[in-house]
Amino acid sequence: MSLFSWLRAKKPRLNAAQQQRLGQLPAPAALGDAPLRSQRWVVVDLETSGLHLNRDQVLSIGAVVIEDGAVDFSQMFERTLQRTAGKLSPSVLIHGLGPSAIAAGSDPVDALLDFMAFVGDSPLLAFHAPFDQHMLSRALKESLGYRLGHPFLDVADIAPLLCPEANIREAGLDEWINHFGLQVGERHHASADALATAELMLILFSRARQQHIDTPHALHARLSQWRRRKQAPSF
Repeated sequence: MSLFSWLRAKKPRLNAAQQQRLGQLPAPAALGDAPLRSQRWVVVDLETSGLHLNRDQVLSIGAVVIEDGAVDFSQMFERTLQRTAGKLSPSVLIHGLGPSAIAAGSDPVDALLDFMAFVGDSPLLAFHAPFDQHMLSRALKESLGYRLGHPFLDVADIAPLLCPEANIREAGLDEWINHFGLQVGERHHASADALATAELMLILFSRARQQHIDTPHALHARLSQWRRRKQAPSF
């Protein structure tokens, strides 16, 4: 695709009701100085057609809410997005979303509007968040013309920041689950992985408070410092 064809790309076509819903979505809130426990967090996991950032698509979204220091099971989100038939990638062997499930999914516009209404102005958490953030941002832009501006924190970085003694900095979600002896059920489905990530995050919030990291803003600041140190050249 040339630069000029990209500039001429058509805006998503939303009907009047969808356009109204889009306009009613709340603006994201900045990470503040209220206690960690009082912050509403949305823990999200995506299943995608593959790992190519600019070619593959979001197939399903799973999310749970952490609020008042616990997972709120009354606030859960799961949606499979309807997609046109395409070549199946090996990822279908992991997440199990075959052609029939994808064909029976929700209209992507409505599903993404539902999800952003569920998120509200809350910050997002994910394990390996840069991938989920990119894929979700792209889906929202392509389907809704919406720019995702919510804070998006990476649990895969928060864990080694707060638990350096574990010495498993590059570990995946399964390794951290095993490290803390968490008993989780089904894995590799968006909602199940979001719940497993949320349970891990509850432990990490407790570790944060023990280290006097008491607010979302303080957690983000400490995480930024940790990343800068990790990326700094060693002599």
